[in-house]
Amino acid sequence: MLNMKIIHKVIGTLLFIEAAMMAGCMGMAIYLGEDDSLAFIISVILTVLGGIIFKYIGRDADNSLGRREAYLLVTLTWIIFSLFGSFPYMISGYITNFTNAYFETISGFTTTGCSIIDDVEVLPHGLLFWRTMTQWIGGLGIVFFTIAIIPSLVGGNVKVFSAEATGPIRAKMHPRLGTTAKWIWSIYSLLTIGCGISYYLAGMGLFDCLNYAMTTTATGGFSTHNASTGYFHNPYIDYTAILFMFLSGTSFTLLYTTLFKGRIKQFFKNSEFRFYVIIVLIATTIITLFLINDNGYKVADAIRVSLFQVTSFITTTGIFNDDAAKWHHTTWVVLSICMFLGACSGSTSGGFKSIRAVMVLTILKNEIKRILHPRAVLPVKVNGNNIPYSSQVTLLAFLTAYMFLCLFTYFCMILMGVDSTNSITIALSCAGNVGPTLGLEIGPTMSWNILSDGVKWLLSGLMLMGRLEIFTVLVLFTSAFWKEN
Repeated sequence: MLNMKIIHKVIGTLLFIEAAMMAGCMGMAIYLGEDDSLAFIISVILTVLGGIIFKYIGRDADNSLGRREAYLLVTLTWIIFSLFGSFPYMISGYITNFTNAYFETISGFTTTGCSIIDDVEVLPHGLLFWRTMTQWIGGLGIVFFTIAIIPSLVGGNVKVFSAEATGPIRAKMHPRLGTTAKWIWSIYSLLTIGCGISYYLAGMGLFDCLNYAMTTTATGGFSTHNASTGYFHNPYIDYTAILFMFLSGTSFTLLYTTLFKGRIKQFFKNSEFRFYVIIVLIATTIITLFLINDNGYKVADAIRVSLFQVTSFITTTGIFNDDAAKWHHTTWVVLSICMFLGACSGSTSGGFKSIRAVMVLTILKNEIKRILHPRAVLPVKVNGNNIPYSSQVTLLAFLTAYMFLCLFTYFCMILMGVDSTNSITIALSCAGNVGPTLGLEIGPTMSWNILSDGVKWLLSGLMLMGRLEIFTVLVLFTSAFWKEN
């Protein structure tokens, strides 16, 4: 039988943390005297009450967590967090539709970054910062954040980490998961601070650099301006964004071993990182040539704009400095491939992950060799480590599930009246937690408000499954999950 009490207890504690996050935005709203102050006050009260109720239901809980409880806890946490997180939008009246408010919130927490707000510049500072805060916390994971600050909250932290972490290989920096979590959050915080200072030196205002730094390192993409970073028309800001998007798409474990252990050679020997760099360079080169030949860009501008968009798409950040919908359709294919692949595992980026692409290519290479040498023993190696057969099966199962979900969403959206180009790119965008799409009806610079409520709920589920890497959510729909043995 599932230990529901520990699940209620943990969710109650997490809601207190969410209330504290809201309280920070409430303080900003009150200090600035803006009209979202009351909305945040009410939202904080409701969230605290929710936390008390969940804690009460989970009183006297056995402080241990099994594998099934971990999967259910992680999924419910993201759903409930998004529910309470939608209150400030609705109570303030800036988003009156519950579907829209929930969509905006879960897009934030999953760091997808697609928005239904047509004009973000009308939002008060408190709500803008709340959008940013949802992405920054969601960047590494809501429950993972809790493990870092309250490692003794539950037993079974490793199971929770497995349910929420991204990528097929969960590398640990330290034998204790709590210490690993603190190191990862330290690197994440350093990247955010460094990004904020760099934006400020490049010419951003204090509020903007704070928001853009948090959403850049979270690879989320929510902006304080409708034109995203294109609002500033500043090449220094563009290159700052490129650098920190790229670093945030790199494995935090790899950054840790490089920065704190001094193992610089590992940085360049890592096969996933090399693949990530090669894809960025190839995609940038192709798009640069098209921008020069077809759109009449100057060489320097073409390189900067194409590198920015490629980095934004492959790291699933989704900020933009140009409208890629106006580019040649071949560039859409290149950006869609980047959108699908994603950056490195163990980073804040979404997508299929470069490490999985490396594994798939290795398996394909081995199969071609096996045709010529049927009796050859050809292990699948990544960074000198053998990948067991069970992990290879899991990889192919994940690829199948990923593609099936994208195709299922694609067909559902066509039946709901969305055009074919937007349907496939929206499906890839939500499954990979990217944000922008490529099409004329809903382009990379447009809001998603024109979609029907049914489509928004479908995409909300897809964003959640994409962020939790499908199986964490999918397993809940199997009969075996709910059986006692």
